[in-house]
Amino acid sequence: MPATPFTTRAPDSDAVDQKIPLPRCAALSLQHVLVMYAGTIAVPLIVGSALGLSKSDIAFLVNADLLAAGIATLVQALGFWCFGIRLPVMMGVTFAAVGPMIAIGVDPSLGLPAIYGATIAAGLFGIAVAPLMGRLLGVFPPLVTGTVITLIGVSLMGVAIHWAAGGQPTQSTVIDGVRHSVANPAYGDPANLAIAAVVLAVVIVLSRFGRGLVANISVLLGIVAGVALSLALGRMRFDGIEEAGWLAITTPFHFGLPRFEFGAIVSMCIVMMITLVESTGMFLALGAITGRRITPDALTRGLRADGLGTVIGGVFNTFPYTSFSQNVGLVTVTGVRSRYVAALAGLFLIALALLPKVAHIVASVPTFVLGGAGIVMFGMVAATGVRILGSIDYSQNRHALHVIAISIGLGLVPTLSPNFFQHFPAWTHPFTHSGIVLGTCVAVLLNLFYNGVLPKERALALAAGTSHGTE
Repeated sequence: MPATPFTTRAPDSDAVDQKIPLPRCAALSLQHVLVMYAGTIAVPLIVGSALGLSKSDIAFLVNADLLAAGIATLVQALGFWCFGIRLPVMMGVTFAAVGPMIAIGVDPSLGLPAIYGATIAAGLFGIAVAPLMGRLLGVFPPLVTGTVITLIGVSLMGVAIHWAAGGQPTQSTVIDGVRHSVANPAYGDPANLAIAAVVLAVVIVLSRFGRGLVANISVLLGIVAGVALSLALGRMRFDGIEEAGWLAITTPFHFGLPRFEFGAIVSMCIVMMITLVESTGMFLALGAITGRRITPDALTRGLRADGLGTVIGGVFNTFPYTSFSQNVGLVTVTGVRSRYVAALAGLFLIALALLPKVAHIVASVPTFVLGGAGIVMFGMVAATGVRILGSIDYSQNRHALHVIAISIGLGLVPTLSPNFFQHFPAWTHPFTHSGIVLGTCVAVLLNLFYNGVLPKERALALAAGTSHGTE
């Protein structure tokens, strides 16, 4: 019997290598693309706007981003030489790099070439240090991984809630040449909430009564229902599709040859280290969800692919890459663990990079439609973390609750109070402005303080047991 959404039976690691019939695989892959599309194009839009680039240049950044994301996803999912963790991983630009990249780009003496030089250097740095990170499984016992996975789901819930409400509570606008933040009048519109509720209801009903493919693509069908309702109510538009070309070719070094500036490289290498920590948590989460044992060698291959994806990003005029947590939630919801689904989604991303009109249609899906599905997906990530934490013997680890409570408490600070660390130096922002990164670092340090480093063999045994839902 195929896995269904919300399944509680132990995952089967063989499902990771399962080859699914093409029509079903294509539907599942499209579901992954729709879930991560808004997030993966957000960074080039933000950076391009902050640097004052023209509309055509920003469009080029988006196409380059989709191309590099597709290539990086293929490397992670299928594996290439010593790169790729061979799990259902979707790759996208990390938000941790936004602040440093804007700081580099707005400097008249640096600009985009310095961003790309720093990105390439950071990617090479990531490849070099990946083996060291891959040997640190002893600092990621189930106590830490369960805490981090729970925090990922809870932190992402804010994203889903904003999506359902129709975007961010405030939006940026330029008045008399000065950028201001103003209230978003469409935020919380009852019509937006109603459509998000319909999407959520469709996902719930299909997950309860659907069978086979229908159950597996319940999120996609929920999004389709939301799109149909939005079109019927006139709340989905395709403005600008006429201007979009039919074919776009992304050429390397479109904005000039990269410049390698020491200060810019240091800041991006710090971002790379944060990305590797974040990806480690994502990979361990996927190991728990899929039942695939994450060995130090597998973790090293996955982190090397993050570095390689970042190098590819610098060459093709885009930015550092990491695994997307939204799609980890989708794997949890659907129960489909095949890495070939992610690989085909990577091919879809490459196709979208080459076909701007099609990409424009996908980008027109309203955020409130995605919000209804996001509530399910991100909640399931948190539930997976709770399941792992439930496997811990608290009578044998009297400090475990301290680690969980403090890590989640501090990890939620950037989500619940975005300005909490506003007076901290800019170089700390990649740590303090990401709840996932902050919470992961706190969980690791507290576990080391209370429990020390587990022997590698013990860590691997615990990771394998937790992946199968056992203590």
